[in-house]
Amino acid sequence: MPEVRTWQLASGAAVVGLALAAGAVAAAGPWDSGQRKAERQWAAAQSPVGGVHHERRRPEGPAPSAPGVLAALGAPRAATVSAPKAAADLAKVLAPLLGDPGLGTVRTACVVDVATGRRVYEKGAADPMTPASTIKIATSVAALSALGPDHRIPTTVVASEDARSLTLVGGGDPTLDSAGLRTLADRTARALRDRGVTRIRLAYDTSLYAGPLRHPIGPNVNISPVSALMVGEGRVDEKSTGAATRSGDPAGDAARAFGRLLTERGVASSAAPAPGRAAAGTKPLARVLSGPLSALVERALTNSDNDIAEALARQTALATGEEASFAGGERAVTGQLKRLGLPLAGARFADGSGLNREDKLTAGLLTTLLIRAADPAHPELRPVLTGLPVAGFSGTLQSRYTETSPGTGLVRAKTGTLSGVNTLAGTVVAPDGRLLAFAFLAANTPSREAAQPALDRLAAALAS
Repeated sequence: MPEVRTWQLASGAAVVGLALAAGAVAAAGPWDSGQRKAERQWAAAQSPVGGVHHERRRPEGPAPSAPGVLAALGAPRAATVSAPKAAADLAKVLAPLLGDPGLGTVRTACVVDVATGRRVYEKGAADPMTPASTIKIATSVAALSALGPDHRIPTTVVASEDARSLTLVGGGDPTLDSAGLRTLADRTARALRDRGVTRIRLAYDTSLYAGPLRHPIGPNVNISPVSALMVGEGRVDEKSTGAATRSGDPAGDAARAFGRLLTERGVASSAAPAPGRAAAGTKPLARVLSGPLSALVERALTNSDNDIAEALARQTALATGEEASFAGGERAVTGQLKRLGLPLAGARFADGSGLNREDKLTAGLLTTLLIRAADPAHPELRPVLTGLPVAGFSGTLQSRYTETSPGTGLVRAKTGTLSGVNTLAGTVVAPDGRLLAFAFLAANTPSREAAQPALDRLAAALAS
């Protein structure tokens, strides 16, 4: 995978105050838990598609991020104008774009040269703002630093001594799907047959998580009750994406589905599954594991997945000895970012997903998080970069850039959208080969339709 490796070398080399040898970068890893590979394969197989408002034809071949990014970052940097002159020129370009009325009445911005750590543009970079889903960058950094990219979340079946009482124990895996539940049922039924057991009592345990199940926004199509046990993210239609009808009882639904699967495999239940804690003396009988945390982070960032993001905050809490709740997640994320030496003045992490308007971040903190994710001293944070959507190509930026935009394929960024709040934070390759980290946050915006193109023009300007 030469393209992937070249991108990985480049993004790893662009760090604060350091020039990293290629051999050291290659050894640093982990570089790819699937997202970049999936991008290349998806692009190669892509046929013309129709958008919501108009049809557009996508280019064939490698991911559009590959040619521009790799050529720019792989080549020696050409001589450039002085830093003050470059910053002044950039200000002349960005200031009018930041004044777009589509960005509402409050706008902040920060642009940093990742290789030097020097801010090349800022406006209110230290002012706390509601970040919407760009807070997922912070949640992801905290989770990866606390647990490591290889951590996997278990879902377990434990049994009494005689194996006639089973408890399905949720470990907090938001990505458990029907296929995974079937695998768990297969393993459980096999273990029971080996013991001659064909009839059981089934309970389910969600006690790993504490506090309110519901997000403070209440029942919402963008997030399920935050439970330690769920299948298909609690979606009524597991195949649905984005906003979707959600179950009010994802744990109960998962347990009932598991009971049905056991029945199909010759293990009958004496009653409907009941909630409860695993009794003392129970022993592990079977389990399945989530994908590596690196893959969960990439999925959360690419698709702006709220359910995964809230699970990441709770897993961070568990890893740091905090209660796995909204409040415990806030303490855990804050603590992890403090350990990384990040500037947290004015920051608040009321949730992991960004749905809570009480969340606060600064543009300066967002760019610092991105810089830290490129730091070779923290290779465990690399999935934060590889998980960012690619402009005009993947995730929440798939339909936001046209093929003629100078930002297409060069901008990688996390989007954020609430009513009256629109944000964008990520990385972009400048024409002279510099990797820039940027964050633009806007409040009191008139509409998503007005704000998003204005943010996209800001990021595209950095690429042009």
